[in-house]
Amino acid sequence: MQITTNKIDSANAKINAAITRGTIDANVEKIANQLSKEAKIAGFRKGKVPLSAVKKQYGERLVQDAEAQALRDLLSAGLKEMAIAADTLIGEPQIAKFEKNDNGIDVEVVIATRPTIELGDYAAMVPAVEKPAISDEAVMERIEELASAQAPLVNVDEDRALISGDTALLDFEGFVDGEAFEGGKAEGFSLRLGSGQFIPGFEDQVIGMKKDEEKTIAVTFPENYGGAKLAGKPAEFKVKIHAIQAKEAVSVDEELAKKMLPGYEDASVEMLKEKVKEQLETEAMSVKYNDELKPSLMETFVTAFTIDLPEFIVEQEMDMALNKKARELSEAQLEELRNDAEQVKAMRETFREDACRAVKATFIVDALAKAENINVNEQELMQTIYYEAMQMGQDPAAVYKHYQESGYLPAIQMAMIEDRVLSKLLNDKIK
Repeated sequence: MQITTNKIDSANAKINAAITRGTIDANVEKIANQLSKEAKIAGFRKGKVPLSAVKKQYGERLVQDAEAQALRDLLSAGLKEMAIAADTLIGEPQIAKFEKNDNGIDVEVVIATRPTIELGDYAAMVPAVEKPAISDEAVMERIEELASAQAPLVNVDEDRALISGDTALLDFEGFVDGEAFEGGKAEGFSLRLGSGQFIPGFEDQVIGMKKDEEKTIAVTFPENYGGAKLAGKPAEFKVKIHAIQAKEAVSVDEELAKKMLPGYEDASVEMLKEKVKEQLETEAMSVKYNDELKPSLMETFVTAFTIDLPEFIVEQEMDMALNKKARELSEAQLEELRNDAEQVKAMRETFREDACRAVKATFIVDALAKAENINVNEQELMQTIYYEAMQMGQDPAAVYKHYQESGYLPAIQMAMIEDRVLSKLLNDKIK
């Protein structure tokens, strides 16, 4: 077997070989000999099966196994010649050429390896991070919001109109084309104005009404309303206000602090302010990290590092982008593409730059994660998916299974690793 190797760069290599007919025949004999000791063929005792019977029984399968063995041998020899460790391979080697002829088989194997990345002093690329300044006014505003959320509703005795934030106790009945419709009537209904609970425009027209006032409100059901009979239809609601309620005023004092900090025996207003300030800082930092610092830092790394990219992975990324784009096209547009291979090729090529950037970012994150000893194990991955599914009111086990069967788990795991890597590097630079 004649082998020629070509190590293109640190991420791509090719092995060309001419597998001779003699090599295939020798492999067939070797495999047949082994099978003669193990195979069970009617009419022969185990271990006493002649080669002729084995070859007759297994025929083409012997040839296929012999060719597969030759491929494994040439891959092993090619990797050894190029000093490429098997554990650095990415994905399965791609068989780019497999042409049979009278003399044997001409083969070309394309190999992708994990590219070499010289990180250098990557920490120096991370900018200094300043904690966001939280004002005393913002702290008090949050405390008052939290206190108000827990405060009971009380009836408003003064003669005033409803305002946004009030809760109206009301009766209503809805009509479409002059006819009452099912589910459009309620008595003593509690509606917090500004909650967006009702049809757009309804709450806005309740604002300004007073206790015991009656009014007819005109609205239009949204086009995407759940009930097909009502979607997009104009409607009228007869409304009567029975009471106006508002949250009871709450004083920010020691009693409130003890109520809002149940785990602290020495809870005080000052401690409450400190805890709320910490919470606001965490929230502000989270927004700053996700919207500004992490994307910027990732872009810095992608721009700074020059690495070789496994070509077939870039090609796979382009294919995924093309398939995603195809799902957004109309049937007429798809039909046009089916009849124009050059247009498909040109469209696919438009995704190359983004594909290269995505693949490059993945390898950079992987290298940084190893340098920072950061990993996300399967248990952590599952817990994250389960938690998010429960937050969305979905079946966690079903969501996880869907991701698993769709092949999404590696991408989710890598996203979690990227988040942890960037967070750690930024946290190390907090002033």
